[in-house]
Amino acid sequence: MPDPQISAIICTHNRDHYLGAAIDSLLHQDFSAFEVIVVDNASTDRTRAVVESRLPHPKLQYIYEATVGLSVARNTGAHTAIAPILAYLDDDAVASPQWLQVLVKAYGENERLAIAGGKVTLLWPPGVTPPPWLSLNLSGNLGYYDLGDQVLSITEPGLTPRGLNYSLRRSFLDQVGGFDTNLGRVGKNLLSNEELQMTEKALELGWQVAYLPQALVAHNVAPERLERSWFFRRSWWQGISECYREQLAGRDGPIQLTRGGERLLRGLYKWVQYSGDPAHSFDKLVYAYGQLGYLSAVIKGVLWKPTRAKQ
Repeated sequence: MPDPQISAIICTHNRDHYLGAAIDSLLHQDFSAFEVIVVDNASTDRTRAVVESRLPHPKLQYIYEATVGLSVARNTGAHTAIAPILAYLDDDAVASPQWLQVLVKAYGENERLAIAGGKVTLLWPPGVTPPPWLSLNLSGNLGYYDLGDQVLSITEPGLTPRGLNYSLRRSFLDQVGGFDTNLGRVGKNLLSNEELQMTEKALELGWQVAYLPQALVAHNVAPERLERSWFFRRSWWQGISECYREQLAGRDGPIQLTRGGERLLRGLYKWVQYSGDPAHSFDKLVYAYGQLGYLSAVIKGVLWKPTRAKQ
């Protein structure tokens, strides 16, 4: 086979019930010059069997990574891949047939493009509809991502593509030393913000970041994520992730207490203000709860400051 132009990487941890569909969506792309790498991140379910049942396919390979952590697994996938473009698909997502082709075309047309991702729709469990307390904003916690139908240049890190539908130029990833293992999910904790940090680095270094609406991916909504408690937990870890990201960037200190306190009060005020609107009210309460996570990490940071882990 010719050398692949793009390496599609799935990092997975105990999601054998979704994994097969994710792999199959990659093996049936409207494009030929690609490889698929599944990084088994210390799974204890049938993950290996799911991959091995498809291993006669010449484009697919299986890698086992014993150290638990999404950023660790992503780095392992990148080290294994041989293509100049790396595309990451979550293990509970399904790529559209044109996904890899759209990404390859975008990078080929713009040599300064470092990061690109596309629109994400949600796949609800059978017989389930979005609950009335779920705002469009909180749908983003489930992976929803839609900036419209036109290609956009991302200049605000907060609008960075979702990690479940995410690609990078290898030379950029090498330049920044890979994914920072201080960030990213580890087991059941919900640390995040590694994609946001990558976008910040790309923009600071003069690279470009793009939203590609035709690079479409659908994301399964797990039933347990339809509990309000999951959103509180997700927001708590988001706050911790934001604190760590600021510390790693050297933007920590007493100002974090002020920043977190102001956001907490603003969230609580808006929670009361929107009390007649279930979706907006819950959205603001979840936001306020996330600031408690942020402040808890700030206080811990007075005694412990994370150091940059070896990539």
